[in-house]
Amino acid sequence: MTELLLNPDIWLSFATLAALEIVLGVDNLIFISIVASKLPESQQPLARRVGLLGALFMRILMLLMIAWIVGLTKPAFSSFGLQVSWRDIILIGGGLFLLIKGTLEIHHAVEGEEVDKGPKAIATFGTAVAQIMALDLVFSLDSIITAVGMTPHIEVMIAAVMTAVGVMLFAADHVSRFIQQHPTAKMLALSFLLLIGVALIADGLHFHIPRGYLYFAIAFAILVESLNLLARAASKKRRSKKGI
Repeated sequence: MTELLLNPDIWLSFATLAALEIVLGVDNLIFISIVASKLPESQQPLARRVGLLGALFMRILMLLMIAWIVGLTKPAFSSFGLQVSWRDIILIGGGLFLLIKGTLEIHHAVEGEEVDKGPKAIATFGTAVAQIMALDLVFSLDSIITAVGMTPHIEVMIAAVMTAVGVMLFAADHVSRFIQQHPTAKMLALSFLLLIGVALIADGLHFHIPRGYLYFAIAFAILVESLNLLARAASKKRRSKKGI
C-alpha cells in the first residue's frame, strides 16, 4: 500500500480515472435530478443520496467482478451479421429506457399535465431509487471497462469511483434545485437524456459516437442557456427599476 501511495504514476492514473468518472457522471446526475423530482419534496434529497450510495456499492461490486465485466464484451450470439454481446444488450436497453423516459417527461412538461384537476402521479420512493441505480449501472459499464484498461490496481479504481460519487453527492441537490427552478433548463436536461439514449443505442449497435462530440454539444447548449438566463435576469432587473 505504501508503494502505491508514493508512486507518482499511481496518482496520475487515479486523477485521470476520477476525472473520467466525474465527467461521465454528469449524465447520471441529470437523470437523478429528474427522477427524484417526481417524489414529494421532503423525500427528494434522501432519494438522491440513497440512489447514489446504492450506485456506489454496485460500482465497487462490479470492479470486484472485473473478469465477469470484461467477459460481457465477448460476443454472445450473432444476428443479421452483427456480433452481439451482453454489453451491447445492456447499452441498447438503457438507451431505449432513456428515450422513453425523456419523451414521456417532455410530453408531461409540454402538455402541462401537472395542472390537471386529477391527482398528480408521484413515483414511489423505492421506484425512484431503483431507477437511479439501474441507470447508473448502464452509465458506469463503459467507464469501468475503460478503467480496467487504464490501471491494473483495483484500489485505484475503487478510490476513483468513490471520489466521483462523492462529488455527485455534493452536487446533486444544487443541480436538482437549478433544474426545478428553471423550466427551460429542465427541457434542456431532458433533451440531453434523449441525446445520451441515442448514443447508447448506437454504441450497442457498434456505431460509436465519439463522446467528445456529445459533451461539446452539451457544453455549448449549457453556455447558450446560461446566456439566456443572464439576459432574462437583466431584463427583469430593468423592468423592476422602471416599476413595470
